[in-house]
Amino acid sequence: MVCRPASTSPTTDLEVPTPAPGDGADGAGGTIDESGDTGTSSPESGDPGPLLGVGKIVKPHGLRGEVIISLTTNRVERVAAGSVLLAEDGRAFEIKRSSAHRGRFIVTLRGVNGIDAAEALRDTPLFASPIEDPEALWVHDLIGSLVVDADGNELGTVKGVEANPASDLLVLADGGLIPLRFVTGSEPGVQVTVDIPVGLLDLK
Repeated sequence: MVCRPASTSPTTDLEVPTPAPGDGADGAGGTIDESGDTGTSSPESGDPGPLLGVGKIVKPHGLRGEVIISLTTNRVERVAAGSVLLAEDGRAFEIKRSSAHRGRFIVTLRGVNGIDAAEALRDTPLFASPIEDPEALWVHDLIGSLVVDADGNELGTVKGVEANPASDLLVLADGGLIPLRFVTGSEPGVQVTVDIPVGLLDLK
């Protein structure tokens, strides 16, 4: 059981109303990750296990085959040298090198040479396997989870996760909002335990 403080999301997806693929947000002392779409997907060329949508190739950059990648995750190791990202059709792209650029990344993909090859990848969604991080909360694990208080009383089901400057919010199916700083523990994909002030859910 790990206490989670408030965390804010640097992703462009401010709300995740339904399960679909994606990565999340660092907070001091804890993280919520894989925000954006939350669910799973498997490339057509095989089944490497559950995959998360982590971003997309936006467009070519320059004439040598570099591309601009926009991440829907705060896990920048997704574009670290040596990382592998997958397209929906199963194509694998190994990151040769990358650099931050105006909130996105200029990326060299191994085997992608020249602007024509890069142009062919424009708007390609990118997927990757979940990162093993026991100290993180993951959006794809929170969606659909039962929320209970410290006494075991059921408070609702997580419908989404909404970014908020003060604290990211668990969005319950009935419209209730619970700041992540009140999360005290979680069983991935099953249950989230919270310790909330009396009357918090009456404010919805």
